[in-house]
Amino acid sequence: MANNQKQFIYLLLSFLTLVAGYTYLRYAYHVTDKTPFTQEIVLIILGTVATIFITALLLNQQTAVEIEKEQSIKFFELKADTYKKLLDLLESMSMVDSFSTDELTRLRFITHRLTIVASADVLVEYQKFLKVVSEISEDNSFHGDAAKLSKALGLLTFQIRQDLVGEQKPPKYGKEKMLTIIRDNSNQSLELGGN
Repeated sequence: MANNQKQFIYLLLSFLTLVAGYTYLRYAYHVTDKTPFTQEIVLIILGTVATIFITALLLNQQTAVEIEKEQSIKFFELKADTYKKLLDLLESMSMVDSFSTDELTRLRFITHRLTIVASADVLVEYQKFLKVVSEISEDNSFHGDAAKLSKALGLLTFQIRQDLVGEQKPPKYGKEKMLTIIRDNSNQSLELGGN
């Protein structure tokens, strides 16, 4: 809010300076009406000042847009990198024979990283995923609970996908169809891992 007030004050001061400068140059133009050469110089100065003012406004706006664009790109890269680290960690944890409380603590700690970049939907789905992992890992193993884990992971990856991609264009598949595809993909990978 303070930034908007500051910009408004700068805009107001620029406008007052422009009006005062124009008024002075207009006065100088009428005073020099007996000498056409001097009048032409005043017109050149007036045109130059107007061109500089318009160019400065356009460059200022373009700079603000470029800065906002760069910030968006950096935030998206941070978000994608955080999600990649999460999925890499989940993959490495799925390879262990016994699942200890250390792995569960590691998963809970990622919540802090996710709160920096993730959408609310991803955070809610991650909490549900943690609850499922906590429930099925009481015996320090995921044996026999692959379907439940696969479903929770599928829902989490769907929310991550939604957060990264968003809905810029109408989706080819609806939400239910995408969830089915992700769930089937997870089930197939579990079946391949079990063979």
